[in-house]
Amino acid sequence: MTIRLGMISWATGTLMLVAVAACASSSSDADPSSSPPVSSSVPTAASSSPSPRSDSGVASATAEDVVSRYFTVLDGLRQDPSKPVKHLSSVATSTQLTAQTRLLTTERSQGLRQVGTTRVAEMTVQSVSLDNSDPSAGKVPTVTVDVCWDVSNADLIDQSGKSVVSRSRASTGWTRYTVANYDWSENPSSGWRIATSQDLKQTPCAAS
Repeated sequence: MTIRLGMISWATGTLMLVAVAACASSSSDADPSSSPPVSSSVPTAASSSPSPRSDSGVASATAEDVVSRYFTVLDGLRQDPSKPVKHLSSVATSTQLTAQTRLLTTERSQGLRQVGTTRVAEMTVQSVSLDNSDPSAGKVPTVTVDVCWDVSNADLIDQSGKSVVSRSRASTGWTRYTVANYDWSENPSSGWRIATSQDLKQTPCAAS
């Protein structure tokens, strides 16, 4: 069996095996807008004295950390089928959690596992919105993060140790993640999770 991955679309949930449409989620959370308005960006100007970061700056840094941990957690779950899939909920929610849970379940049922790791080659915060006006309708704080991932050192193998990944697989690609915080009122700092993702058609970054 050879699996054609346009790449490990760690994002949309269309990963190597199954085409899981990024559609309805079993979560009760409404999906946040895929293109949240830009409210501010992380301050870049140097200052002669330390000053507290703005709320949007903290949100940006936290979202980047969540995205980095997302790849680490997903790699770990795909490398070791004995690890509980529920660990994914520490970094994902809504549509993203549903899609990746289905993917992991399918891979495990077919005796597939990952070897090697995914590298985050580039990461850019595109927008920040701290609007928490209507959580039930998806109006929650969000950070949009573009990631160029590199899977040149990762593979998917069957029970005999044979790779099931097509040789024509792309090694790098871009994905846009929406990191949302549905628990903003109670947990503004630690409630961030990846809620949705979309693969981007743009020039890939260089592979490692």
